[in-house]
Amino acid sequence: MFTRRALGLALPALALGQLATARSGRAQPAPLPAPTGPVILTMKGRIARTNAPGEARLDREMLAALPQGRFTGETPWTKDAVTFTGPLGSAVLDLVGASGTTMKVVALNDYASDVPVADFRQHAVILATHRDGTPLAVRDRGPLWIIYPMDRDASLRNAVVYARSVWQIRDIELS
Repeated sequence: MFTRRALGLALPALALGQLATARSGRAQPAPLPAPTGPVILTMKGRIARTNAPGEARLDREMLAALPQGRFTGETPWTKDAVTFTGPLGSAVLDLVGASGTTMKVVALNDYASDVPVADFRQHAVILATHRDGTPLAVRDRGPLWIIYPMDRDASLRNAVVYARSVWQIRDIELS
């Protein structure tokens, strides 16, 4: 790629980006809109769409606009059957143009778990925002909680998946 100095021109950075796009033949993905409410999820790393330097900041409204999933049943953390709803993990990945093979999911208390991107693509994993129709608050393991479809696939009821079922999610970094 040519630099401003090599071209001998004082091209603005945007023009250089357009030059790179024109040369590569690949269109750059449109940036994400800015959140209008409080940010509840920050995604970074191997993502193509951002709305802040190097990251995608998402609020409840942005997540609610995505295709939603549902889980109804018992979990190791609930004593009765509950219904969780929230955006499909695959839809969240698609929104930010995610690539890579692993996500480091970090909770508000800095607990972190490595989750394969394939889990979000192969299973109807949701980022739960609601439990029984009520938005998840921090005291209820919210605002986001990874919920695997254990109600439909008994093979997902194991210690590995439980460790990946991070609640109080703050950040996801793709690598």
